[in-house]
Amino acid sequence: MSKVLVLYYSTYGHIETMAHAIADGVRAGGAHADVKRVPETVPLEIAEKAHFKLDQPAPVASIADLEHYDAIVVGTGTRFGRISSQMAAFLDQAGGLWARGALNGKVGAAFTSSASQHGGQEITLFSIITNLLHFGMTIVGLDYGFAGQMRNDEVVGGAPYGATTIAGGDGSRQPSETELEGARYLGKRVAETAGKLFG
Repeated sequence: MSKVLVLYYSTYGHIETMAHAIADGVRAGGAHADVKRVPETVPLEIAEKAHFKLDQPAPVASIADLEHYDAIVVGTGTRFGRISSQMAAFLDQAGGLWARGALNGKVGAAFTSSASQHGGQEITLFSIITNLLHFGMTIVGLDYGFAGQMRNDEVVGGAPYGATTIAGGDGSRQPSETELEGARYLGKRVAETAGKLFG
């Protein structure tokens, strides 16, 4: 059975919710899924004042964890069209894995959220994918087999490059059922791809 890591950073819980939906999809696709988060770099006092969601039960990942998985699905909210500083700081520590080619050939995928429909989701997905390609990973996107990303009767996230959700300017909007379906679809596709590559 293939092993998949869903690795995320979530300030207010939107990406955390998406991460668990992706893990559900991974399991539906016949693989083992672990959900882990990257360390928070914001001082606790500031995080509390800004009402960060600090009660996330997922264990904190280490760089050493990464090479023990057949696939890694990376998710973080968008920050001005880029990945969050927390995720960037974590991935920047993986130079040793890169130098050894420890992630070459593994499966990778991306997911994100933004405040608005056009708030940089696709650029952020590409920012994540760029990191994964540098690690030598094989990328799986959210293909159009998931037709929900083409809906225009409701506000909806999703792109061919990965699963997304829209949080709203004040963070009050939670991932919709369509967006969670997209996350589960992506997780299943990752599991199926990893299964074909690694048995």
